[in-house]
Amino acid sequence: MSSDNGGIIGVVNDPTSTVASGVWQQEEQYEAKVNDTWPQRALFTTKSARFNSGSSDYLERTPSSAGNQKKWTWSAWIKRSKLGSEEFVFYSRASADNDTRFYFESDTFRFQNTVSNTTNVRLFTNRVFRDVSAWYHIVISYDSTVSSPDTNSIQMFVNGVKETSFSATIYPSQNQDTFVNDDALHTIGRRSDGASNYFNGYMSEVILVDGQALDPTSFGSTNSDGVWIPAIYTGTFGTNGFNLQFENASALGTDSSSNGNNFTVNNLTSIDQSTDYPVVNYATWSPLFGGNAQYATFSEGNLKLDGNNNSNAGCNLNSTIAASSGKYYMEIKAIDIQGNSYPSVGVMMEDDVYVSLGQVGGNPNSVSYGPGGQKLINGSTSSYGDTFTDNDIIGIALDLDNGAVYFSKNGTFQASGDPTSGSSRTNAAYTFTASSKVYYFAATVYTSTAIISANFGSPPYSISSGNTDGNGYGNFEYAVPSGYYALNTANLAEFG
Repeated sequence: MSSDNGGIIGVVNDPTSTVASGVWQQEEQYEAKVNDTWPQRALFTTKSARFNSGSSDYLERTPSSAGNQKKWTWSAWIKRSKLGSEEFVFYSRASADNDTRFYFESDTFRFQNTVSNTTNVRLFTNRVFRDVSAWYHIVISYDSTVSSPDTNSIQMFVNGVKETSFSATIYPSQNQDTFVNDDALHTIGRRSDGASNYFNGYMSEVILVDGQALDPTSFGSTNSDGVWIPAIYTGTFGTNGFNLQFENASALGTDSSSNGNNFTVNNLTSIDQSTDYPVVNYATWSPLFGGNAQYATFSEGNLKLDGNNNSNAGCNLNSTIAASSGKYYMEIKAIDIQGNSYPSVGVMMEDDVYVSLGQVGGNPNSVSYGPGGQKLINGSTSSYGDTFTDNDIIGIALDLDNGAVYFSKNGTFQASGDPTSGSSRTNAAYTFTASSKVYYFAATVYTSTAIISANFGSPPYSISSGNTDGNGYGNFEYAVPSGYYALNTANLAEFG
């Protein structure tokens, strides 16, 4: 037995900033926590890039010399924002009618190689990719050097699983070149032959390995909950390989591999660096549900909403992530106000997502705060707080443990509301019976001049301060109320 750890058999504790290794006595753990020396859990700080077709965002690079065009692996994590359109993720074009492309069309994912306007390699999935709340990990592994090219010469994996159901297939002939790794223009986020086809959404950990055909375990693994998550790639990259981690906000095309194969940035700015990431997946607005969703235009990774003036109708939207317990906070910046009623921001219960409310707050299960200083509950408007206008930031604090909603304007909670008051629900804008019911953040825009921009923790606009929640997540303009958290999958797993 060891005499210096209280008679407990085992290695004496040897803590670091993030790991409590060895054997700890109960008193030692208590003292470490009281003195704030107990190792904290490591935060995921990996970044993504947010691509927006409206601002023509893309990256480009032309290799100085060709690499291995017969054997390579491409890996990327992708979170889509816009459905239904043809959007290019990766494209290499040597000349007219000679290119390799990875793209979404009809919400399927497609790989295609074309020589002299004749397609000689093709994989089109039957699977559709329509979950705008999810991160997809897509890997394409290509090797035409095998003696009998078949289904193993080109493989596609989605979230660690080999894709086997395709609507169209053409497998390569032996030693068939692609234009990947050619000394030709490579673009990420658009098609470079004049058609554009910009990508809308998020990309993270975009990796190309030149000269190796790898499986997805080089880039990801299954965690203890059975979820496929990113893993650090530790292999080599070959001549034209690269690793885009989007860690440098001022240079989002920086290659994190030792190759230094940096991409030129086109129209992406530091604001387009996001902390939305496969392991810490943040809420956005959802274009899939809500009353009259077709009457809004979504942009900036589904964080910005514009009323599009279609039939002069209102549009109610909800967040992609909801919760039934815990406390959550978000901010919404008013970009363009339309009168005293629109845009309005608030909270709605899951049951209301599928019905027409006229406006968030249109029935007892939702509440909204409008620019005229009013709140709307069950279709009834009443005086509530200050008016707000362009560039004001409205905070929403949702307490699902006690059943209350609070609104702030530029950091001041309205009507003397106290989101930290717990069960007393002091001056809450709206109270409800705390239960297992699921609630979403929500908003209503109306006509083309009602515009808002949401900050669920990774804002699409500049902020002057920078505040995180108690877990270290989020980037908010104003202080997050004690006990409230950004609405992301990491916090939801802990509290929701």
